[in-house]
This record gives sequence, structure tokens and C-alpha cells, in this order.
Amino acid sequence: MNSALDYVRKHLTESLDALAAAETAEFAAVLVKIADTIAAALKAGGKVMLCGNGGSAADAQHIAAELLGRYEAEREPLAALALTTDTSALTAIGNDYGFEHVFSRQVRGLGRKGDVLVGLSTSGKSPNVLAALDAAREMGIAAIGFTGKKGGDMSSCCDIVLNAPSDKTAVIQQIHLTAAHIVCGLVERGVGAKR
Repeated sequence: MNSALDYVRKHLTESLDALAAAETAEFAAVLVKIADTIAAALKAGGKVMLCGNGGSAADAQHIAAELLGRYEAEREPLAALALTTDTSALTAIGNDYGFEHVFSRQVRGLGRKGDVLVGLSTSGKSPNVLAALDAAREMGIAAIGFTGKKGGDMSSCCDIVLNAPSDKTAVIQQIHLTAAHIVCGLVERGVGAKR
């Protein structure tokens, strides 16, 4: 029983430590910059696309749903699309071009200059996410990366990078979701939602 309780305490402590490490002016400034970029794109008629693998795919869908539906305020739906949900597109592109192209091909087909792409990769090394971010930048689409402390290769292909202060995948994902909720709240304020 003690080993189970120790595991619980260890995970909670790691989570709390990462949240405390994120409570800095620099981290907050990155969140505001991300929200301002997204709100400006949406107000100009653009959209937000999101992508990631595994748990980050689920986070991409979660964030898109918060924007398209509602986060905290009554408002018009905001144009947001998770590139992780169309199984026919994912499997066709993966089969015909390779899994590393499943997101970049969608960005090239669906994205337009002035849009935003949010790529989530806890390691910052996911080839398909990096390829999508590269495609976005080539097209004049704002490229935003959510990653872990080390960041992998994210900084070389993003306009803005949010580094969660942890090396543990689960904790990084917790920080990403907390950060994304903050961004959603700021975006709602930025587009003039009614509270």
C-alpha cells in the first residue's frame, strides 16, 4: 500500500512543482503572446489549426472544442480545427505519403496566410508536427509550439514556443492543458465575448 501512496504523492509533487515553475512573468508573457496572436487571426477571419500525437492529439481536439464551442463566455463560435480527427485523411496521407506528412499535407490544403497552427509535442521532436510547423511558416501561417523543458527542435520552426517546465510527458501534458485553458480564456476576452 505504501508504494501506491508513494507513487500518488510523487506524481502530485511533480505536478505541483511544474505548475509552480510555470508561475513566472516569462511564462505568462508567452501565454499572452499566443492568445494575442490567435485572437488577431480570428478577428481577421483566420482560423486555428492544431495537431499532435497521442495525448497531444487529444489535447489538440480539446483545445479546438473549447474555441469552436465555448470556454467560459457566450460568444460566436471561433474557427478552430484539430488536424487529428479525420481518420480517412490521416490514413490516406499516411499510406500514400508517409506518417510524417499527415499534418503538413492538411496544413497545405486547409491553411491560408493569416491562420494559426498550434503544434503540440512533449519532446519537441515529433517529425509530423515539425513538418506541419515548417509548412505553416512557409505559407505565412503563425506557427506556435507547445513542448517540454528541452524543446527539441521546436524553436527552429516556430514563431512562438511554450516550454512546459518538466521532462516528464504526463506532467508536460498537464501544463499544456492548463496553459491552453488560460489561452482560451484570454482569446475569448480578446475577441470581445460576453461574460
